[in-house]
Amino acid sequence: MKSTTVRRVTLSVAVVAALTGVAACGSADSGKGDKAVGKSITHVRPLAALRSAEKSTDKAESAKVRSSTSVGDAMSMTANGALAWGGGLKGNLTITYTGGRMADAMRQAGSTSMEARYLPDAYYAKMSEKFAQQFGKHWIRYAYDDLAKLGGSSGAYLKDQMQNTTPNQSVKLLLASGDVKKVGEEKVSGVSATHYSGTVDVADLAGKNSNLTADQLAGLKKQLSQAGVTTETVDIWVNDQDLLVKKVEKADTASGAMTSTAYYSDYGVKVSAEAPPAGDTKDFKDLMKSGGNVSSGSATSVPGGSGTSS
Repeated sequence: MKSTTVRRVTLSVAVVAALTGVAACGSADSGKGDKAVGKSITHVRPLAALRSAEKSTDKAESAKVRSSTSVGDAMSMTANGALAWGGGLKGNLTITYTGGRMADAMRQAGSTSMEARYLPDAYYAKMSEKFAQQFGKHWIRYAYDDLAKLGGSSGAYLKDQMQNTTPNQSVKLLLASGDVKKVGEEKVSGVSATHYSGTVDVADLAGKNSNLTADQLAGLKKQLSQAGVTTETVDIWVNDQDLLVKKVEKADTASGAMTSTAYYSDYGVKVSAEAPPAGDTKDFKDLMKSGGNVSSGSATSVPGGSGTSS
């Protein structure tokens, strides 16, 4: 593989790590001081229902996830697996690139599917045999701190998102937006659920709900503007146990329409994830040194834990 292909693929994999349909635009004030009232199906006020759902989903601490994401003609992908968020993020997902330029790049790298592991300090991606033959390792390690340094403002935001990749982030988004409405009662995977919807100002929420410095936030807002991202619509479905069972996030970007849909089930499932063998792992930072220089801001975050490689 050419070094430009390696660089494009490894950068894209890093950003797609947050594209698994389980992230949202960073943490938000969930109103933990407010008293939850009953179950979501019987709530009259959407905000009270969402506060209860946010707490219940957070306390569950793990779930199975299946999702699909598309960004214009840049990429489409699916993800399946399980994640746990009690005491730091960890989990395992199988990510398959189903279309767009990203799938073409992955095909050149030897495979359109990969295993992904999330740990509290880093994300690991298992690449193809073709990749391993060229670089001597199957796994790439993406330390969140390295992503923050290499990606400039968007890197710092990507780190913040990936360390807060939990289903209840979508609920927090709606709580922080101030624009929430109850749509009605619907069936999700055969289960009754209440549908809520709202619109999010991405740059505004990034400033309120992330740990970025003023300079980083200014840089991120510039990158979001260049990416054509302004607002995002968020729809969530909550079951009668106050647990999130589905979410859909949509936004317009310079690369085309972005849609991310995720389904959550089996809350409380046991999840174990360990770092791959060190001898079979190559650090992203070292790979970039050998594959070429990475310019600041080369990975541009898109809302909803989404991103594209520029």
